[in-house]
Amino acid sequence: MVKDRILVGCFGAPHGVKGEVRLKSFTNDPSAIAAYKPLLDASGARRFTIKALRHLKDDLFVARVAGVDDRNSAASLTNIELFVPRDMLPEAADEEFYLADLIGLTAMSEAGDAIGRVVNVLNFGGGDILEIAPVEGGETLLLPFTKDVVPQIDVAAGRITVALPIEIDGEAHNAVDK
Repeated sequence: MVKDRILVGCFGAPHGVKGEVRLKSFTNDPSAIAAYKPLLDASGARRFTIKALRHLKDDLFVARVAGVDDRNSAASLTNIELFVPRDMLPEAADEEFYLADLIGLTAMSEAGDAIGRVVNVLNFGGGDILEIAPVEGGETLLLPFTKDVVPQIDVAAGRITVALPIEIDGEAHNAVDK
């Protein structure tokens, strides 16, 4: 995730032989992805223009992309994430934020102790996951981004409050009734 760009979608597999490609939209209104310009790859070097969009289901579409006219060209787009420059998007309203805003925030325990720093927001299909680099170093923590685990977010103050799940904070006990 890049802070100066916001992830809005991802190309999938080709659809047919005429250069169409599947497109998963991450925007609030999924069909609005066609209106965002420019759409960039993760490096910002490649630009994409959606010429036509056909709804398949939920947030999944079939897209016609400028300059993509055959199946091989469409296949070359598979898994390319689509970003929009941050300054092209509206400011988040009160109590709202973009996931990119979380990167760099300090993760604090409910007691006020620093746990680490948010280094990424991931999503493998089952919901958003915060990747937190612990203060003491070592492996990053992967925590579900839910209201139970992250009850408070204060982007302006640069911190989130984290209620570590029992499995992580070490308080889980395997009690066996005898």
